[in-house]
Amino acid sequence: MTHPDGILIVDFGSQFTQLIARRVREQHVYCEIHPPSRNVAWIRDWKPKGVILSGGPNSVYGEGVPTAQPELLTMGVPVLGLCYGMQVLAQLAGGRVVPAARREYGRADVRIEGGKLFKGFTTGATTPVWMSHGDHVDEAPSEWHVTASSENSPIAAIEHDRLPLHAVQFHPEVAHTPRGGEMLANFLFEICGCTPSWTPEHFIQTELAKINAMVGPERRVICGLSGGVDSAVAAALVHRAVGDRLTCIFVDHGLLRLGERHQVEHTFRRNLGIDLRTVDASNEFLADLAGVSDPEVKRKRIGHRFIDVFASEAQKVGDDVGFLVQGTLYPDVIESFSPTGGPSVTIKTHHNVGGLPAELPFTLIEPLRELFKDEVRQIGRELGLPEEMVGRHPFPGPGLAIRILGEVTRPQLELLRAADAIYLEEIHAAGLYDQIWQAFAVLLPIRSVGVMGDGRTYDQVIGLRAVTSKDGMTADWFPFPAEVLALISNRIANEVAGVNRVVYDVSSKPPATIEWE
Repeated sequence: MTHPDGILIVDFGSQFTQLIARRVREQHVYCEIHPPSRNVAWIRDWKPKGVILSGGPNSVYGEGVPTAQPELLTMGVPVLGLCYGMQVLAQLAGGRVVPAARREYGRADVRIEGGKLFKGFTTGATTPVWMSHGDHVDEAPSEWHVTASSENSPIAAIEHDRLPLHAVQFHPEVAHTPRGGEMLANFLFEICGCTPSWTPEHFIQTELAKINAMVGPERRVICGLSGGVDSAVAAALVHRAVGDRLTCIFVDHGLLRLGERHQVEHTFRRNLGIDLRTVDASNEFLADLAGVSDPEVKRKRIGHRFIDVFASEAQKVGDDVGFLVQGTLYPDVIESFSPTGGPSVTIKTHHNVGGLPAELPFTLIEPLRELFKDEVRQIGRELGLPEEMVGRHPFPGPGLAIRILGEVTRPQLELLRAADAIYLEEIHAAGLYDQIWQAFAVLLPIRSVGVMGDGRTYDQVIGLRAVTSKDGMTADWFPFPAEVLALISNRIANEVAGVNRVVYDVSSKPPATIEWE
């Protein structure tokens, strides 16, 4: 898709790269993240209004480290280097990058000395920023001048005398740089000349035009609906474009939360008027999972069975079906490459029930592949989806199968459903649901000794997980009030037969993942 005001972000492996993209999009400017293997010819074809070089964990003088082509500096497109990105620019321009006498991590005060990036700042005044570097620019390149300095980094920001090239040693994208948003806004609007046109309304109108042009006036479209936010918004968007030529297929694999099938059917049929066909294949899925404990085997068996069931049902829709809707999001796209341009390491197989492989005989429609999760929610609200659907926590395609650590059986599913329902009910009752990115119960593969009614028990253990996050790429555990956790624990232990112990997971991502499997 062509974006006349697009910003290209080159990812050198920084933990903050996605945050850069989010900060740019918060200014209503479109951006994409790409690896440094993109050459200057590719960048010219992409036609960015500006380029941002991210930070990264390497030293520019190391062997085989990611860098950029020298032609990037002279192609006439504004460039902003952040941390490692600054060091790349300085090295390409003939400056000197050396190990800092003192590594600098955390808050620092920089003195503003002028420059377009700091328009609106008082020259000579200081502003707090967030540093995270072991190297720094020791000597500015020829025709570059210093625009900010700090006690430990005399060259904390630089700007070219003639060309639209700017760089800072710190991270304006993080919240610990309070005026970082102003710096990025200066780059986007004062230096690059972007227009803040990346809005939900603009996106919807653009996508509707694309979908109509792709599908034409006669062909039908199918969508594998999971009941989650992504597939729901994708279906609603396509439905607005093609109307009753969209058919959604909801496969009930028997691994759903309590009452989930009813909620999906009610929402889509009553609120959206979409042709929804439900297939109950729970027996087939549970048969596939019999005796299976390995999480990767679970995911693959669920994925394969889902494809078979979906393909069989899709054939019943009609011969004029030519397109398949997938709820692919932007994090799914950018996780597919590494900063060196190769494939990323697979932590676990991601199978989204709303997503199917391209081997099926349909042309893919992925209307959300340029969006982050929060943007998807905004689009859903703009499309008129009810809040109980748009605001739902993410739910994995394999469902409760990967929240039962061990073999999946009907009794274990019923036990976990009951515990999970109590957990979510109390989170809602406490008014905490919207403060949490994702919350769920996990059935652990252990038993523990307990006492109930003066008698010994040897029952199962439920783990509770709740995290805060922006997009699921990183996450931190949610600090529940003690009285809320106590109430949840007491209810589960007293109301769910077979459970005598409840534990709370206080792991962040990384090092843990959000899901346990």
